[in-house]
Amino acid sequence: MKPEDDQERLNRNVNELLQELRVAQAGVQILFGFLLAVVFTEVYARASGFQRGVHLVTMLFAAASVALFTTPVAWHRLLFRHGQRPVIIRVANRMSVAGLGCLAATMTGTVLLVTNVVLGGWPSVLITVLVAAAFGLVWFLLPLRIRAGVAPEP
Repeated sequence: MKPEDDQERLNRNVNELLQELRVAQAGVQILFGFLLAVVFTEVYARASGFQRGVHLVTMLFAAASVALFTTPVAWHRLLFRHGQRPVIIRVANRMSVAGLGCLAATMTGTVLLVTNVVLGGWPSVLITVLVAAAFGLVWFLLPLRIRAGVAPEP
C-alpha cells in the first residue's frame, strides 16, 4: 500500500472530523429541541426557581454546543479551496473538544433537572455528580492519559 502524502492526510482528517461532528450535532440538536419545548409545558409553569435556572443554564450550554459543533462546518465551507485545511483542522479540533465539554455540561444539567423533578434533594445532586464525573472520566481524563504516553502524528 502506498503511503499517504500530506494532502491525502489532510483530506482524510477533514472527512473524519466532519463525520464525527455529524454524530454529535444530531444528538445535541435533539436535546436542544427538547430543552426548548419544555418551557411550553404545564409542568414548567410549576417549576421552582432552581429548576428554571438549571434549565436556562443547560439550554445555553446546548446552544453553545450547537455553535461549537457547527463552527468547523462553516469554516470548511467558507475556506473551501483556499488552501486552509491545516487551519480548518486545527480550529475544528479545538471547537469540537470545547463542544464536547459543553455537551457534557448539557447532559449533566439535563440529568440534574430531571432527577430534581423526579427525586428532589440529595439524590438528584448525587446522581448528577456521578454523571458529571463519568463524562469527565470517559470523554476527557482517560483519552488525555493515553495521549500523554503517545507521540502525536506528524
